[in-house]
Amino acid sequence: MDESRLEMFDDMKGVVEGEMTIPISRTNGNLGSPDFNTLDEPISETILRDVKAVGTKFAHVLIPTEKKSLLKEWDLWGPLILCTCMAMILQGSSDSDSNDGGPEFAQVFVIVWIGSMIVTLNSKLLGGNISFFQSVCVLGYCLLPTAIALVTCTIILLAEDSNFLFFLRVAISLIGFGWATYASIIFLGDSQKTGRKALAVYPIFLFYFIISWLIMSHTNV
Repeated sequence: MDESRLEMFDDMKGVVEGEMTIPISRTNGNLGSPDFNTLDEPISETILRDVKAVGTKFAHVLIPTEKKSLLKEWDLWGPLILCTCMAMILQGSSDSDSNDGGPEFAQVFVIVWIGSMIVTLNSKLLGGNISFFQSVCVLGYCLLPTAIALVTCTIILLAEDSNFLFFLRVAISLIGFGWATYASIIFLGDSQKTGRKALAVYPIFLFYFIISWLIMSHTNV
């Protein structure tokens, strides 16, 4: 009787403990080759790989020649970094007596993210063949030229104001606006049908124009 109970206990123990197995790849006939797993690599290597991926996407925005680079492996790290940096620079002073009329941090965040979502939704309603997050990724990464324009205008603003510097800031803002719009059209242009590209480009034009207007408003003091 005791031996039967002991055997039953061993059987139940085996069921409870179980065995955890790692799925293996069977593609290309390589049986036993494990799939790529970031759990087996050091944290520093994972972070370095992600940083390199973000840097590569930024480089493609600055030189928008390869159309699929931002669509193959989308992420929101670049848009988050750019949006945070721009919001910190554009936000007005918290002191009501010295408020320069600039937008608050949360307002910039709302304008950037809600604006990109509206542009993306418009693209999807027009029959765009890319996913929602792919479009948000492209629009966010293409903020890089406007962010560069914002930093440049802020540095120029440190000098004594003059008509020449004012027009220089306006020109830099317009260059950033045109560059961002052009880059986003390069990446998103093929996602729309031929007869609907103009309807998809117009909201993109307005989105970057509003961001550029915030830059000019902030630097025009």
